[in-house]
Amino acid sequence: MSPFDVLLDDERTQLEAFIEDYRTAVEHTLDGLTDEQARRRLVPSATTLLGLLKHVTWMQRVWFEECIGGRSRRELGLVNNPEESFHLADDDTAAGVRQAHRLACATAREIMTGLPLDAVVTGHRGGPRTVRWVCLQVLRELAHHCGHADILREQILAG
Repeated sequence: MSPFDVLLDDERTQLEAFIEDYRTAVEHTLDGLTDEQARRRLVPSATTLLGLLKHVTWMQRVWFEECIGGRSRRELGLVNNPEESFHLADDDTAAGVRQAHRLACATAREIMTGLPLDAVVTGHRGGPRTVRWVCLQVLRELAHHCGHADILREQILAG
């Protein structure tokens, strides 16, 4: 499919295609790196390549499983805030975090099945949202973090 084909698709197909592109892109920033490289801290914050993938996994679970699915963070076993979601456990590996990301993406796809973009969901702490709003928020966050990941990967490969 060429980039122009998406122009002919409906809004939902476009949103889903862009979300999938960014999901894939952020995961691919770990390609060819060792676990040590993926865990390397190059900035003062807790942000690492592996931490970014762990965070976008958490973020998607919050928006799809909590906000749309209506399950609490406690029930889902999720940390409470975005800052905590970047922190790596000693046993976090690239393979394990990738697997968790893929599972979160599959769960999100399943939750989204058959939901109209105009449907109002009420599971988020901030109040009601439309499914469209959630998709746009996830897309925004994925794109944002892909940029971070690209820069960190470039620094790792240069070092």
